[in-house]
Amino acid sequence: MTIVKNRSEILFLYDITDANPNGDPVDENKPRVDEETGVNIVTDVRLKRTIRDYLYDYKNQDVFILELRDGNGNLKSKEDRLKDFKDNEDLLKKCIDVRLFGATTAVKGKTMTLTGPVQFKYGRSLHRVDMTYVKGTTVMPSGQDKKQGTFTERYILPYSLIAFYGIVNENAATRQKIELTEEDVLLMLEGMWNGTKNLMSTSKTGQMPRLLLQVVFKEENFHIGELDKRIKFITDKNEEEIRDIQDGKLEISELVEALKIYKESVETVNFKVDERLILAVDGKATSLKDALSGFDIQELLS
Repeated sequence: MTIVKNRSEILFLYDITDANPNGDPVDENKPRVDEETGVNIVTDVRLKRTIRDYLYDYKNQDVFILELRDGNGNLKSKEDRLKDFKDNEDLLKKCIDVRLFGATTAVKGKTMTLTGPVQFKYGRSLHRVDMTYVKGTTVMPSGQDKKQGTFTERYILPYSLIAFYGIVNENAATRQKIELTEEDVLLMLEGMWNGTKNLMSTSKTGQMPRLLLQVVFKEENFHIGELDKRIKFITDKNEEEIRDIQDGKLEISELVEALKIYKESVETVNFKVDERLILAVDGKATSLKDALSGFDIQELLS
């Protein structure tokens, strides 16, 4: 196993069609929308949940923050979950999500406060969204009314293209003695891509990963920053009318320019691109390999 020694930045784009990427439980579970800009917001907690579920369900990785039930069907508390581990060192060694994202526990004998080496900002859509209220019926009656089915209702977004930005901070890992490995980070990236594709609940079906970029730096204590602000989704439609990834192009000229400016500090660029995403530099369609020619560029999950 190779311990992470290089800082890296992550840019992740995915979209959602006719579903709810992240409901607000204190507001009728509506998709989160910035009232000033009309932009869809998705919390980092939602993305981490996607990653955790994929690693646990598909990669046989032990995960600490997880919905588990005891023999009576009751949800296990954090205190109950901690009983599964001998001590904090055992917890850190076994649970990939703690090595990635950290954890806070305040239980006698097992108090832990770790800031995870991997942190994400909130995700934001690259355009204004159109929230839609959908009402329907079910054939199954509810309660005492046995004569007819009940109504269902939910809020969805017809479309949202969401960008997440994150950093893998090697110093946070070293300072807190977290043995985060390169293998851990690669599993996390796989969880972002394949985990998003595997969100198949009623409210989450319709999500597709479109672009995953990891920029690994060789210069110590250095990163570019704000990669998510260096891309734009260009379309001829009104933004609220966007319904498909091919209703526009992802303009990456500012991102490419920033990478070229700091090329000497970049060790490698790891990537995954969905074939339906149209990338453009100065309005002209391109491939990521062509746009970043001259860089050491490696495809993920190939």
